[in-house]
Amino acid sequence: MTSTLLIVDDDPVQRRLLEAMVRRFGHMCEVCESGDLALERLGAAHLPTIDLLILDLVMPNLDGMGVLGRLRDLQIDVPVIVQTAHGSIESAISAMRAGALDFVVKPVGAERLQVSIRNALRTDALAGEVRQMTRRASGVMTFRDIVASSPEMERVVRLGERAAKSSIPVLIEGESGVGKEMVARAIQGTSERRGKAFVTVNCGALPENLVESILFGHEKGAFTGATDRHIGKFQEAHGGTLFLDEIGELPLETQVKLLRALQEGEIDPVGAKRPVKVDIRLISATNQNLIELVKAGRFREDLYYRLNVFPITVPPLRQRREEIVPMARRFLARFAAEEGKPALRGLSAEVQALLNAYNWPGNVRQLENALFRAVVLADEADELTITEFPQIAAQIDGFDVRIPPLPMPAPAPSQREILRVEVRDPNVLSLLDENGDVRRLEDMEAEVIRFALAHYRSQMSEMARKLGIGRSTLYRKMKDFGMEDGALGDLPGERIGTSSPVAA
Repeated sequence: MTSTLLIVDDDPVQRRLLEAMVRRFGHMCEVCESGDLALERLGAAHLPTIDLLILDLVMPNLDGMGVLGRLRDLQIDVPVIVQTAHGSIESAISAMRAGALDFVVKPVGAERLQVSIRNALRTDALAGEVRQMTRRASGVMTFRDIVASSPEMERVVRLGERAAKSSIPVLIEGESGVGKEMVARAIQGTSERRGKAFVTVNCGALPENLVESILFGHEKGAFTGATDRHIGKFQEAHGGTLFLDEIGELPLETQVKLLRALQEGEIDPVGAKRPVKVDIRLISATNQNLIELVKAGRFREDLYYRLNVFPITVPPLRQRREEIVPMARRFLARFAAEEGKPALRGLSAEVQALLNAYNWPGNVRQLENALFRAVVLADEADELTITEFPQIAAQIDGFDVRIPPLPMPAPAPSQREILRVEVRDPNVLSLLDENGDVRRLEDMEAEVIRFALAHYRSQMSEMARKLGIGRSTLYRKMKDFGMEDGALGDLPGERIGTSSPVAA
């Protein structure tokens, strides 16, 4: 879905002219003839979200300055472009101080208006990303920082806000990459524990022989190699929130101790003489069907009912397409700033249609990575085009990938050599080495595991399942190949031995 703009002007001719231009730019458009009607429309939660407001300053009754003031009082966060026939410096300064992002003079030209709209949407997207990152780092992130304009996500927000009012255990369910950790952080940021510790643990990335020590801690000398006392994740989260991601991957032996910790409110560090009291808010998450794991004997039934007190299901991105373009715009603004490409200000209408047509099996995480790659590929253009999304466009009918040919220098008259260039897919495994001999199985196995690390973003359980080996076997092979944390490179997203996915 493209952006939805609201035009507020008491002049019907101006409304029609602006509406025609906005629709020609590829946006959805609604119109209001007064400030009161505009505020009523902005407050209608059951209607599509307004992404930008084009506001006339001079109107009868509630004028533009009055609308800006009411927006501030009602805490309605929407970017505003003001317009008036009286283009004085005083009016521009007053409007900007009241919260407007830009100022245009009637009659505004199509090119000037398009640039203003594009800049306003980009500025709003970047501000949203910065606000989310800042609140996330300080532990005060709320549901207002999450893009949730679809009915499905609005239900998630309502459930999350109810859960935040108590310390009830929450189980967040959903596919990989839908944003389960973001929901967990919003629950904490809305609760009484806001600003306190938020400790994440990816249960699928814990080495089996260290699970108990990582969760509950250990005393010095508790086992071979325990040269110092270690504080576990439960104690780190004391007073705050403990987020257990991929809870279905916990070994059965650890599930017993986790159940006791939840029931008694105390843990037993390895080698400790007495239990330790802990005060935590537990939020767990899974991309599996836990009840099926219970039936298969891989998850304790008593622990399941202890965790599944307040379930929240986060829908996949393909079921909330209203949020694809707003998310993409926020990712674009952030990556353009990080990569030093300030000229990139928006998404072409064709790109927006492409993003909405794709099913996004990797959900929000895949969308984020697609925008990151597109920004890196983009040249000096002011908006992203289909050319920057070749893999996605190739999977959707009706979208042609237009890649401009690279300029080839003309050969000198004396050069008559014929150059043969082999174009090879970098994801294809080579069976021969540089000498033309068959490569060793060990080298090819190491290359496959390195590729899987990047492809599955270090999701160890997912990697093990797709490779058809046990998780302990995968850890052993990675150790044999020297793939420690520091040797993995700068992979985005979840890391081996960490628990901070880009989007849970």
